[in-house]
Amino acid sequence: VAARARVGIRTVFRHFSDMDSLFAEIDERVRTQAIPLLQEPRTGGSRASRTRALVERRIRFFEKIAPYKRSGNLQRWHSAFIAGQHATFARTLRADLLGWLPELRAAPPELVEALDVALSFEVWDRLRTDQKLGRERASAALHRLVSAGVSSL
Repeated sequence: VAARARVGIRTVFRHFSDMDSLFAEIDERVRTQAIPLLQEPRTGGSRASRTRALVERRIRFFEKIAPYKRSGNLQRWHSAFIAGQHATFARTLRADLLGWLPELRAAPPELVEALDVALSFEVWDRLRTDQKLGRERASAALHRLVSAGVSSL
């Protein structure tokens, strides 16, 4: 933060009493930019079309938050604030999944769990970072994974 603002580290901490207050400020800025992507009206249609739209929206959202989420994941074990935000994030994504595919409420619990993890940031990040897939190939892989799970409904 200090390097990007071209100020000294002490200058940064004159504005923040501790790391969690700095993390909270960053979180608020990221939320302001990224959360509206998840809050756009959902499309209707067939289960397949809703699944495609859900995956596309997650991809746009994850691409937007990726640098912040990666950094937060590194700090999560040292910050109560980030750990709490991570838990809230996971619940938000699960609620979003059930909003897009309400038929999952009657599905076997293991299917819901599998789709929840398949649509997680961690899976997207592994495709992009560890497996070094470009956005197009990672997108195709995620679509195939999620579509296979949804087709078992």
